[in-house]
This record gives sequence, structure tokens and C-alpha cells, in this order.
Amino acid sequence: MEFNFLAILVAAAIPIVIRLFWYNPKTFGIAWMRESGMTEEQFRKGNLVIIFGVSLVLSLLLAFSIQSLVIHQFGAFGMIGAAPETAEPSYQAFMDDYGNAYRTFKHGALHGFISGVFIIFPVIAITALFERRSWKYIFINTGFWILCLTIMGAIVCGWV
Repeated sequence: MEFNFLAILVAAAIPIVIRLFWYNPKTFGIAWMRESGMTEEQFRKGNLVIIFGVSLVLSLLLAFSIQSLVIHQFGAFGMIGAAPETAEPSYQAFMDDYGNAYRTFKHGALHGFISGVFIIFPVIAITALFERRSWKYIFINTGFWILCLTIMGAIVCGWV
């Protein structure tokens, strides 16, 4: 099993690009600022180079790790200790038969969506509830990540 670094790089750019539209004042930006308690002055104070740079690094981590959620072959890869050269011949036979099974954009999008709903939503909701944030805040942020993970999952899984 080999990693597709180009797919990971492209997938890592997705949260950066989607954020430009999702949190735009013409979409959810004004509602998000109101619900998060952020003013325009606070918003403009941020160092965009650091914000986007760190966001890109974190998005790379996310794109790299989402592979294990959307590509089923990672289960077989993990079973051999991630060392195909020392695996039994049955591993290669399995990969020859099933190495590209369910490796489609549609399948990756499905698992990315499921990951957003069943992993990201609870994490954001629990944190926001303890921070006394509104459900509107929770749904704006969760919607963003569900959309991002859906697209990232499609890219990482389908770009074989």
C-alpha cells in the first residue's frame, strides 16, 4: 500500500479553500462571528500568515490521517505491521484481489461524511456546550467540517 502524497496535499488545501466561502459574510460569516462573540476588530487583528500556515500544517495531518477512515485496505496494512516486504505471501494475494476495492471518490465521500457526523460533530458539540455556545454555532462549525471531510475523503480515497 502506498501513499498518494499529491492527493494528501490537495485534500489538505480543502479546509483552507472552503473556509474562504463558508465563513464569508455573504454565507455564514456574520452569524458565526455573532455566535462566537468575535468582533470585526478582533477578526482583523489575527496574523494571517501564521493562521493559514498553521491551518495548512494541521490540515496535512488531517488529510494524512483520514486515509485510515476512508480506505479499507488500511486494515490489512495495519495487520502486517505496515511492512509489506516482511508479510506472508497471502497479504500480497489479498492486495492483488482487493487492493482497489471501494477506492472511489463516492465511497471516500461517504466515509468522510460519516466521520464528520460521528466524530467531528460530537467533539465540536461537547466542547461548545461546555463553552456555553449556541446550537447555531455548533451547526455552523460542524457543517463546515462535515463538508471538508466529505471532500477530503473523496479525494484521498478516490485519487488512486
